[in-house]
Amino acid sequence: MNPVRPRPGRGSTRRTVLAGVLALAVAGGTAGAPPVSAAAGPPVAVGRASPPDGAALSAALRGLPAPHTTAALVRVGGRGGVWYGGAGVRDLESGRSADPGGRFRAGSVTKVFVAAAVLQLAGEGRIGLDAPVRTYLPELIPAGYGTVTVRQLLNHTHGIPGSGEGPGTPEEAYARRFEVRDPREEVRRGVAQRPEFAPGTRQKYHNMGYTIAGLLIERVTGDSYERQVTRRIIRPLGLRDTYLPGDDVRIRGPHNRGYQTLRTGAGAAELRDVTLWHPSDSWAAGDLISTTGDLERFLVALFRGRVVRGPLLEEMFTLPRVPDHATCAPAAFGAGLSVVRLGGREVWGKSGGRYGYGTLVAADRKLSRTLVLSVNATDAKSTRRNPVSDGVAFAAFGAPEPPVPGGCPAPAALR
Repeated sequence: MNPVRPRPGRGSTRRTVLAGVLALAVAGGTAGAPPVSAAAGPPVAVGRASPPDGAALSAALRGLPAPHTTAALVRVGGRGGVWYGGAGVRDLESGRSADPGGRFRAGSVTKVFVAAAVLQLAGEGRIGLDAPVRTYLPELIPAGYGTVTVRQLLNHTHGIPGSGEGPGTPEEAYARRFEVRDPREEVRRGVAQRPEFAPGTRQKYHNMGYTIAGLLIERVTGDSYERQVTRRIIRPLGLRDTYLPGDDVRIRGPHNRGYQTLRTGAGAAELRDVTLWHPSDSWAAGDLISTTGDLERFLVALFRGRVVRGPLLEEMFTLPRVPDHATCAPAAFGAGLSVVRLGGREVWGKSGGRYGYGTLVAADRKLSRTLVLSVNATDAKSTRRNPVSDGVAFAAFGAPEPPVPGGCPAPAALR
């Protein structure tokens, strides 16, 4: 695939760093990125009823496309009114304005759907949250991980390492973007290693727990994880633009193209179109494709108890009383959802990053304010903050609070 060589232009390089564990922000960066054309017009925005701070939201979208972000789509709702809009370009070659209804790769927002499906199965008595995962997958989970429970998969306290086989750099990932990966093999590689910590004693966020959760859904239902999530969640909620792609490397239907900054040697970099990508590198941990409208509908239905009901819904909003493995800050992830304090209130939701695409869904428990954001970040898997996502999140909810200090020394992996 030929690199896209956009024309020089202006773009914001502002970067805001969120203190502490802010799982709700979408990663992205500007370092080393080539310039992009800023030919697109001002953000397209519509407000109704007493909208939230539309001026601040518009300001966060101004100047796109920029080196860090080629497009952004936003939906803010709740009791204070509705604001939705978009900015940037559909693709760098044509320079057409971004499609505000376009589909995108939602990344780890997939985990919320998977957690909801597992909790539904728990409500039907087909899965026990305190049952060892090995009970359901004895051929895959060895005795050394025999105490890991289903709940620990969902809240990232299982201690099972990642497979260790993924590409280490964006350049390596791009070279392997059409490679088909077997989730069972990924799990085998993970459980062949020593635990990172004793199950239930720490929290470490990564994909392994949800890869296993996808296989768990398949084992207890005798059906594919994709069909189960579709039948249980996507279809009943009428999410017509949301789907799980299986082996399809495309994004079906209208969408804005994704780009990634790749280094070419001697300090140079270029943008490559990364829209086409095989979804098996994340599977049940991150392969969902959706729109801002569909994710807003899902978020509202979830928080209102229409997807997971009663005490099982509270699993999503319950934080384990353990420290983060790396920082020793308090745990920030429940089953599928994570939490942060913005503007003096708890905000629950989930972020997701795939090459070329970053996603955020967030709301307070009472749904007085909701946010769905998609950014076409040119470094969406980076740990650097994306200024558009930060600007939009802060405009919607308020500024972040200082992090809660950790209370323990960060341990090494178990020996």
